[in-house]
Amino acid sequence: MMDASIVILGAGQAAASAAAKLRALGHRGPLTLIGDEPVAPYQRPPLSKAYLLGEMPLERLTLRAEAFWAENDITLRLGQPATAIDRAARCVRIGAEGVPYDRLLIATGARARGLPAAIGGALGKVFTVRTLADVDAMAPAMRSGARVVIVGGGYIGLEAAAVAAKLGLRVTLIEAAPRILGRVASAETAAWFRDLHVRHGVEIREATPIERLLGETEVTGVRLADGTEIAADLVILGIGIAPDVTLAEAAGLAIDNGIACDETGQTSDPAIWAAGDCASFLAGGARIRLESVGNAIDMAEQVAANMIGAPQPYLPKPWFWSDQYDVKLQIAGLNTGHDRVVTRPGAAGVSFWYYADGRLIAVDAANEPRAYMVGKRLIEAGRSADPAQVADPAFDLKGLL
Repeated sequence: MMDASIVILGAGQAAASAAAKLRALGHRGPLTLIGDEPVAPYQRPPLSKAYLLGEMPLERLTLRAEAFWAENDITLRLGQPATAIDRAARCVRIGAEGVPYDRLLIATGARARGLPAAIGGALGKVFTVRTLADVDAMAPAMRSGARVVIVGGGYIGLEAAAVAAKLGLRVTLIEAAPRILGRVASAETAAWFRDLHVRHGVEIREATPIERLLGETEVTGVRLADGTEIAADLVILGIGIAPDVTLAEAAGLAIDNGIACDETGQTSDPAIWAAGDCASFLAGGARIRLESVGNAIDMAEQVAANMIGAPQPYLPKPWFWSDQYDVKLQIAGLNTGHDRVVTRPGAAGVSFWYYADGRLIAVDAANEPRAYMVGKRLIEAGRSADPAQVADPAFDLKGLL
């Protein structure tokens, strides 16, 4: 398999990680990345933070130096959206052209969710935060004094709110659910971050569904379900992402909350694999999909190895982060199914420890890197922590190791 022709569909974090890993493992065959965007693979997390704030130039966003691709004989087909996967001919179609493969890795990632055009989703000055083009289009509107309404109180929406507030905009964040971070964090974590944003001047409205966006050609405001109208110079949508499975589904691959893979990353077609945000996989007897940089890198590297060698199961070690104002939130583990949250005050921040049936399963650590490090190591080792010791700020967490 070291001489097989491999095509990677996608040119984001997972795609770049897989390509680099294939060459590092000694793969010698043709290797091609096909990407929709006209730029080389780049980091997404800094887009809506350091890049939008002007603290990180474009050249620092790129994942690899320009010379890397040529030196490793990796062909980049950028700004050339694939139009189909032809499984019978084993090629990826770019219009009338077919790019042949012996093995294909789909790493198409995810797309930001929008609002229907019928309720104003197609108006000007309505932005999502996913690509370099999204943020470049948004930047001119992010001027001090402008009124921005952010729809969605997940991490994407909260990060956008933090940047807007730092730039001097008047920020209103609306969340349809009863509280912010409803799907991804505990009420304790949500309350801590709600207070952080309020202290920075952000108005947060929870349990507030929207009816529609207002305006003729450009957005001028938001009408809420109760009839209230909020004026806006721009609107940022932070209502989640959806796995990009369009080509995979059209090719007849099995789809189940993303492209359905087995524990090695192989799809329902033995010549096709998937990794990153677009892929759902088996772990611990359940089918899951992880949206994170960590998963994109780790899964892509394992799947790359599996494509050219004896397949090994991918064992995720979930970790995430979010930067808001001067707070770095680090998350270890998955909190799904937790029945108890223990709060640990820290010198510079706070951490929240999640338990299920008395077993530690996740930690949210805000400006508490030691709590994150200890919690992550315990979770990865399958060990727990005494809740009473965790709750005692005088107890040295390193004792748990």
